[in-house]
Amino acid sequence: MSRHLEVREVLRRITASARRLLGAEYAALGVPDDHGGFAQFVVDGVTDEQWRAIGPLPRQHGVLAAMLHETGPIRLDDVRRAPAFGGWPEAHPELGAFLGMPIVDAEHDEDGDEDEDEDGPEVLGVIYLANKRGGGGFTDHDEELLRILAAHAALALTNARLYERSRELTLAGERARIAHDLHDAVSQKLFSLRLTAKAAAKLVDRDPARARAELAEVARLAAEAADELRAVVVELRPAALEEDGLSATLASQVQVLDRAHNADIAFAADRVRALPQAQEAALLRVAQEALHNALRHSGAGRVTVTLAGTPERGAVLRVSDNGRGFDPGAVRRAGRHLGLASMRDRAAAVGGRLTLDSSPGTGTIVEMEVPGA
Repeated sequence: MSRHLEVREVLRRITASARRLLGAEYAALGVPDDHGGFAQFVVDGVTDEQWRAIGPLPRQHGVLAAMLHETGPIRLDDVRRAPAFGGWPEAHPELGAFLGMPIVDAEHDEDGDEDEDEDGPEVLGVIYLANKRGGGGFTDHDEELLRILAAHAALALTNARLYERSRELTLAGERARIAHDLHDAVSQKLFSLRLTAKAAAKLVDRDPARARAELAEVARLAAEAADELRAVVVELRPAALEEDGLSATLASQVQVLDRAHNADIAFAADRVRALPQAQEAALLRVAQEALHNALRHSGAGRVTVTLAGTPERGAVLRVSDNGRGFDPGAVRRAGRHLGLASMRDRAAAVGGRLTLDSSPGTGTIVEMEVPGA
């Protein structure tokens, strides 16, 4: 359960593990929403066709919904005799013996504080099991096994939720950065373009030569704005890492940038193996940041991106340009970071290492190495 970081996959693993561990015919896991029902609901032992035929989930009634407000288990010889039982749709399988166990976060409340609030511990979800294989009901031993599984599930589910929240914050930060770049680059160019066009219009009659010069400037500014927009669109497009892999994704992005900019941009890959997903994502983002810096700030005529495998089953990314270069120390003192801190943080987060080599007049080399699996 703990190997996975996507909440939906963790829920699926918990449900399948509970059904297998206790020898149940059916298993389900419900995650509560804020309205007395289920935000997510995962089943095991029911086919997709059966699940579609069953229809909508119970919300404010029934044993399943009632357990969303419990912090202890419920074990029944026959769920149909429970006071809270409210029936089920025609396509629903017949259930008898029943065992429900809440997944409780006893250490943190909803705000992440390390003490329980006045309403008690948070119920992260509820595991439901029905129909013990071989007949009979669930036992004390079954209940204890499920209690232990639920404790592990609480840790796995909490970690997955934290990971997804962190990923959302990262995506929000990326959007904010792109919006800032868009405002700084494109908006200012469009403003300059409008002023230059107005000046050209006023000069058409009294100074045609100057008007032509102003119109040439309009054309130049429009071309630069178009280049900036293309670069932003490339960053907004989701990278197809899962489908295409890191090498193909980088090659595609370099090809687009090469068409959008005057600089000559090349990519080469050598003996690159598949890497853990987090490492591939970090390498891609660092490459994008380094390319962005080279194309926006260096004045380079050529930018080269290489990706090579290492004997240790890792990889080395290298982005080099023949631009004007800069003094990294002076950049830090001036408060301009060029995304360098972000690139180093991305590398460190996946166990990698980032180095930067640049000085005025010598171009810039950004290199990132990751250890692989």
